[in-house]
Amino acid sequence: MKIWLKITIFSFLVLTGIAFEFPSEAENSNLISLKNEKIVVLEGNSIFGISNPNNPEKKAIKILAIVTAYSSTPWETDDDPYLTASGKVVKDGIVANNFLPFGTKIKIPEIFGDKIFVVEDRMSFEKGNYQFDIWFPDYWQALNFGTKRTYIEILEE
Repeated sequence: MKIWLKITIFSFLVLTGIAFEFPSEAENSNLISLKNEKIVVLEGNSIFGISNPNNPEKKAIKILAIVTAYSSTPWETDDDPYLTASGKVVKDGIVANNFLPFGTKIKIPEIFGDKIFVVEDRMSFEKGNYQFDIWFPDYWQALNFGTKRTYIEILEE
């Protein structure tokens, strides 16, 4: 199963063009080094949901990330401030990220507990893959949120 995990992550990273390396201790530790960051496989076997009738509970991958906030103000968005890059209308629980596919569910447990966010938007190309931008309905809420460095849990379906 660990070889399958490596192949799955390898395929994903090659397709997205991300530089990576597998440390020698990964066989025993569930850690994978990705651009000098650690990704911890909490209970999963891949980044994307896979149907497994033997193990139906949700799984997660944990990564260290920068979390910021934005709102639907014209200077923070593109042409239509209330429409996400995926074509959906903004609402509570929307998050922007340039690395994960649209529809990916994440948690930010250190800040929001068990609240589930969905990646439905993108950020400026200058932002890194490990930055997440949470949508807030009010500019001042987003401004007051600031910038935080915390762990993100990428959930599998």
